[in-house]
Amino acid sequence: MTVRPIIGITSYLDEAAWGVWRQRAAVLPQTYLDAVSRAGGTPVLLPPQDGGVDRLIGRLDGLLLAGGADLDPAGYGAEPHPRTGRPQRDRDAWESALLRAALDRDLPVLGICRGMQLLNVALGGDLVQHLPDESHQTLPATFVRQGVVVRPESRLGEILGSAAQVNCYHHQAVGRLGTGLRATAWSSDETVEALELPDRAFTVAVQWHPETDPDDPRLFDAFTAASCKEAAR
Repeated sequence: MTVRPIIGITSYLDEAAWGVWRQRAAVLPQTYLDAVSRAGGTPVLLPPQDGGVDRLIGRLDGLLLAGGADLDPAGYGAEPHPRTGRPQRDRDAWESALLRAALDRDLPVLGICRGMQLLNVALGGDLVQHLPDESHQTLPATFVRQGVVVRPESRLGEILGSAAQVNCYHHQAVGRLGTGLRATAWSSDETVEALELPDRAFTVAVQWHPETDPDDPRLFDAFTAASCKEAAR
């Protein structure tokens, strides 16, 4: 029987509505769950909470840091830009703890959008809080389809080749790189679109949203394959 790795996916903790109810809930777009399931993984939601990180990470085979709200600029020593969203410090703290525990164990990690920014900040980098030309996020809830150039001699290059068409939706970007990180993809305006930790089994983060593109499952397939190896250890 093929091993289905258990993939923990970070999620929102926000107000939501269903039926007659409107209350605070743990939510995540279904596209993340579908992408992990199609690649052969078993997705498990990880909403912000207190404690239990080490035990939880010990039961996972991979960690997916999902997209979401802007990080608190205080986390990288900056004052908030007027266009920076209201901080969600509970989520920032929870996901930072999960990420550090996963890196300590060398658990496969895939960061998406906010997840890539979290990885950079957790390792001492900072962010550009607003891209002035808005080329990566135009209309609300509408992805921008654009090309990225990929560093060939990288894990991402092995997966995608030297270029790819991707779905973007972000108004912030990576600034100073965190310790040990390597930029591995760029958009035409030279915005960093992917990061890796070269000395890890699989720590890859992208600024775009691969979970919204079921026609190109390569990144999720590679992440799940790395998680399968972790499950078999």
